[in-house]
Amino acid sequence: MRGQPLFVPVMAGLIGASWVALLVWEHSPYGRYLDHGRWTDIGLAGRICSALPGGAVLLPVLLYAGGWLLMSAAMMLPTTLPLMNIFRRVTDARSDRAVLLVLLGAGYLFAWAAFGVGAHLVDVLLHRAVQSQEWLLLHGWAMGALVLVSAGLFQFSRLKYYCLDKCRAPLSFVVHHWGGRTPYRDAFRLGLHHGVYCVGCCWAIMLLMFVLGTGSVGWMLGIGAIMAVEKNVAWGRRLSTMLGAGLLVVASFVVVIHT
Repeated sequence: MRGQPLFVPVMAGLIGASWVALLVWEHSPYGRYLDHGRWTDIGLAGRICSALPGGAVLLPVLLYAGGWLLMSAAMMLPTTLPLMNIFRRVTDARSDRAVLLVLLGAGYLFAWAAFGVGAHLVDVLLHRAVQSQEWLLLHGWAMGALVLVSAGLFQFSRLKYYCLDKCRAPLSFVVHHWGGRTPYRDAFRLGLHHGVYCVGCCWAIMLLMFVLGTGSVGWMLGIGAIMAVEKNVAWGRRLSTMLGAGLLVVASFVVVIHT
């Protein structure tokens, strides 16, 4: 158990540093770059977008991917602690165990980074579609209500519980995906596989950040806590049903007050 004394403080430091970085970013003059609005129309980012070929597409994706990756590290790394701890114990006798843990985390975050870029591109397309529809321009709340309904209904789906059960059984991931014959690739793929199931479990909840604002550290803390309880607490599986019902109630309230 040579790595045990350092594991907890290192992971706590990484998670804490991610939250501090997000908080500092949110309250800095560049806080708008953490959100997904029209922040590349003004300031330094706006000038770069107008100067670079394809900058209006490429730079927003890169900026948003960086912000999303930081947000994913802050919100999702706490949910991976059981997996990381089991993997640390399995590889504790290896001299390269620290590198393997880093690769495991990198694979996990890669899955969330890919989802974040895809979600950002879909969000851009939806904003363009809304701008071409007069009704949607006058009723922007409808898109928020649609996201809330989608996220609420997903909490009752088989896919949700299938992915959630996989995330709640980290030992099975290590048993099935860690062979050790190609350790670096296996560690990355182990993290990637777990990340894919985590995305499958939590993608609908993460989409709420587009309704609440991806630059809101307070909402990030709340949603991150919900996902951590779902995956790591004994009764966490039952939280999905309550969360789904709550989201549907909120969506109904949004519709009622706007109609």
